[in-house]
Amino acid sequence: MKTAMRLLGVVALVAACTSSDPTAKQTYNFGPFSITPSQEVTGRCVQIDLHNADDLYVNTIELDTGPGFHHSNWFFIPEHFYADQPGTFDCDETAVTVTAAVNGGVLFAQSTQLAQQTQSFPEGVAIHIPPHSKLLAQIHLLNPGDTTLKLSPKITLTPLAKKDVTTVMAAISFENHALGLPPNKQSRFTLDCDLGPLSQQLYDQGHAPAPAPDWKIYYALAHYHTLGTGLTLEAVKPDGTATQVFTTSNRVGDSLGGPIDPQFDMTGYSRLRFSCDYYNNTADVVPWGVGTKEMCVFLAFSDSKFNWGGGVTTDQPPGDPTDVNGVMSYSHTCQVLANDAAR
Repeated sequence: MKTAMRLLGVVALVAACTSSDPTAKQTYNFGPFSITPSQEVTGRCVQIDLHNADDLYVNTIELDTGPGFHHSNWFFIPEHFYADQPGTFDCDETAVTVTAAVNGGVLFAQSTQLAQQTQSFPEGVAIHIPPHSKLLAQIHLLNPGDTTLKLSPKITLTPLAKKDVTTVMAAISFENHALGLPPNKQSRFTLDCDLGPLSQQLYDQGHAPAPAPDWKIYYALAHYHTLGTGLTLEAVKPDGTATQVFTTSNRVGDSLGGPIDPQFDMTGYSRLRFSCDYYNNTADVVPWGVGTKEMCVFLAFSDSKFNWGGGVTTDQPPGDPTDVNGVMSYSHTCQVLANDAAR
């Protein structure tokens, strides 16, 4: 596959509907994009001004891209950021993630190579987007075929009236860059992330309502590439008792996320443990990265007062494996971060 840092075609950005009804669907077209055969595009971002003078409470997000969108991550940030850039622009994805974490929040993540996806919460549950915000997306395009793809994607937000909002979502986002898939083997990469110490610290400082996790998980989504065979998320009690929160065995091109029904209550649990499974049928060790490389990420939404995140966020060697019934199993230290979701 060829790597290209440039999109062909004219970039346009149009809000497709306006309405005085605060609960009306809001559809935004972006692009268009033209992707030539075998072309891969990374390091690009899309921004969409919402022109929202008031708070926006989003209950449902619908993304319709068509083929060629390998993956995209969507955030909201204050509208003055990247004001000097066009609708689609070259971006440092790490810098974008930091900007969103510090100044905005997580909105949505697209399952790998899924052309249409909906993220929806129960009645009364929403993501809060402050006034004067914009959407910012990291996009990864890939055309594995032999004909040029011409894409005119759109994203649709369905908001709730403020009076109808009962629960506001916060994001949970962990990733594991310490990958090194051994050739011609099954492998599993696990991070065990202890939320207890930081929960206690936030409580001692008067920021958190409880000294341990006391919130519920509403939605979860996995992200891996073509060698991925599944992701499992577990909650772990201080005594080591583990309960499965979410799992997927779907492959690339299928939905890798959905609602947690009923919501998973973290009360009594102090850790989140997640594992990514792979079968590497190549003769090479496969590290973290785009293209033919791999990723291990999960996104979730909870009713916590804090956004939680971390993991292994820089490329690192996976360490020495343990052979568990023929599966080469790796573990790594997990870094845990949190910030106030209502800031």
